[in-house]
Amino acid sequence: MKVLVSDNLGEIGIQMFQEAEGIEVDVNTGLPPEELKAIISDYDALVIRSATKVTEDLLEAATNLKVVGRAGIGLDNVDIPAATKRGVVVMNTPTGNVVTTAEHAIAMMLSLSRNIPRGTATLKQGKWEKKKLQGREIFNKTLGVVGFGKIGSIVADRARGLKMRVVIYDPFVTPEQIEKAGFESATLADLYKQADYITVHVPKLKDTLGMINQEAFAQMKDGVMLINCARGGIVNEADLYAAMKSGKVVGAALDVFETEPPENSPLFEMDNFICTPHLGASTKEAQTNVAVAVAEQIIDYLQTGTVVNAVNVPSVTGDLLEKLRPYLTLGDRMGCLMAQLICGPLKEIAIEYMGDFKGLDLSPVTTAVLQGLLTPMVKDMINSVNAPVMAKDRGIRVTETASADAEDYTNLIRVRVVTTDMSATLAGTVFGKNDPRIVKINNFRLEMIPQGHSAIIHNQDKPGAIGSIGSTLGENKINIGRMQVGQEDEGDRNIIFLRTDTPIPEDVLEKLRALPLINTVIPLEL
Repeated sequence: MKVLVSDNLGEIGIQMFQEAEGIEVDVNTGLPPEELKAIISDYDALVIRSATKVTEDLLEAATNLKVVGRAGIGLDNVDIPAATKRGVVVMNTPTGNVVTTAEHAIAMMLSLSRNIPRGTATLKQGKWEKKKLQGREIFNKTLGVVGFGKIGSIVADRARGLKMRVVIYDPFVTPEQIEKAGFESATLADLYKQADYITVHVPKLKDTLGMINQEAFAQMKDGVMLINCARGGIVNEADLYAAMKSGKVVGAALDVFETEPPENSPLFEMDNFICTPHLGASTKEAQTNVAVAVAEQIIDYLQTGTVVNAVNVPSVTGDLLEKLRPYLTLGDRMGCLMAQLICGPLKEIAIEYMGDFKGLDLSPVTTAVLQGLLTPMVKDMINSVNAPVMAKDRGIRVTETASADAEDYTNLIRVRVVTTDMSATLAGTVFGKNDPRIVKINNFRLEMIPQGHSAIIHNQDKPGAIGSIGSTLGENKINIGRMQVGQEDEGDRNIIFLRTDTPIPEDVLEKLRALPLINTVIPLEL
């Protein structure tokens, strides 16, 4: 088995590969994309950090590739759906650098408060600007933490030790869980109003891209200071510059940027702006931790088929994985669908296995459901190992039950989710050997293939409803690849599942919602 290390990796990790039986390792860093593409077919495993871009184009050329291992958490540079489609396991090392990144955020806050970078620079220039560089204490100040995951929770804990008041916003963590940890829960608007400092610790997703923008700055206290050591692009840099020029934001510290390295950013003109070149995870300890972790994981996978810390398949042994594969796919897709149907912080997840599963250990399927459900909420942190722990840490009650009665099917998986706002139920099964199907959504029966660009439409069960949907999509050049209609067990409503060749644009969704016989339209990506 051949392993390619294409980004800088701690020497201990390379040594582990060299000493592993049956494994040959090449270290070839800094390759241009075309050169990497030309050699990737020779390798069974690829070890990366943030520099190498694992694109669909590269994966298409990687005909022998079995696993990609990221020495770190973030996977923005990996096309995970494309890897999954090609059967490539994608692993990360989710805990190796969380303390390091949290400490960097605290260091940035202290440096900003006491003008340490500017004081160093001016003193080296022969200036003594003591009066100009008066700072401020953080004692008794309010720190707003946006995102209460692994890193955000460590930052909150360290700030508490510095005698700060800590206010937390995380839409996927219940207020009770935040308060149980000893912090104050707040809405995002309230956090903006109260915080003297705001630090961002959320993954880079569609919903978080540019979330700290002009509208957000307008809600913040005058004189606020902002720290971002999470992902570039979460803070709109042009809006930050305007907020700093106006005096709304009196200091900002960024470790990450929309474009890295940044080019001639106007923020560099600001004396009250400090920055570092994505150093959040750059400590000797963190790099040693992630190098050891990624080497261990890839060696185990290549030698025994064991999957650890994978983001696109649960952690199981090779033999069990093959038997469970169709149920794992079904469980993940059910979780992904459920995440798009519910709203509000999760409270309970009940999974029921009904019928004959031939004595298989179904705990990895439960993990697959949790992974699919939680991934859209905390994308960079969820994998098959930590999904159950993350659910527990967030105060989500997870139960599993089994029964012999599978209604009209050989076996059936039923998932019921309760949030602070609602409850919802899905049921699914496997047709044949490998074809997952959703067969029930709440009270509606249907046969839904959970993949692709999709939409679920609730409509009145009257003539003309389905025709109006087809006409509206046709007029807007949206092709329907598949349409299935399900009926409510008792009632006068239908549920329509559509799979389209392209995503349905927002303006077309609004046209569908405006149709007289349509109740709701929910777009899905599966």
